[in-house]
Amino acid sequence: MPAFTLYGSRGSTNTDRVRLTLVEGGFTDYELVLVNLQKGEQKSAENIKRHPWGKIPVITFPDGFTLYESRAICRYLTRKYSFPLLPPESDVEAVALFDQAQSSEMLYFAEPAGKIAFEKFAKKFMGLPPDDAVVSDALRSVETFFDVAEGLFHRQDYMAGNYFTLADIYYIPLIQRLFACGYGDVIVDREAVSAWWDRCTNRPAVQMLLAADKAAAAATGR
Repeated sequence: MPAFTLYGSRGSTNTDRVRLTLVEGGFTDYELVLVNLQKGEQKSAENIKRHPWGKIPVITFPDGFTLYESRAICRYLTRKYSFPLLPPESDVEAVALFDQAQSSEMLYFAEPAGKIAFEKFAKKFMGLPPDDAVVSDALRSVETFFDVAEGLFHRQDYMAGNYFTLADIYYIPLIQRLFACGYGDVIVDREAVSAWWDRCTNRPAVQMLLAADKAAAAATGR
């Protein structure tokens, strides 16, 4: 029996945060159960028992413990299985800087980047046109965020300091989505941000997950 079950979807940026965390931790003792978002399976009665807002990802353990929200899942798994992706609790300043980086990602990046992903990616599968005004406004916010990050990366290598942590993992799926939507220039046009992105995406775990998803997409004809 696997240690736990992860309910999610390939191509879901929230699910991919969790999958990246697991690959970085070298952890494979779990079952991935795919939830078909296009069919609305996330809103099924069964899934709402796991996640009251009818979302993914969710993890469930044999003893009944259930956890939803991707960042909470990532932190829990990192602590439970001792992945080297969080600063030590004894280093109070490093923990504070990690918390700061995590808050910055959620408040200043994830919201506008998520709007772009929804308008330019998700709506395509829904047969709906994007709202260009929403995209334009969100893009300005994303550009402003990376202007600030450009200065940050002249002082440190990663989002929470000089070591790769969950704070960096949190960005990867949505930035990949920005590239897929044609907005990769927000990364590559900024030298220090682009160097940080290269450091993240050249990590073996990230390369492994990208290759696995590419193979899965080819196998299903997507």
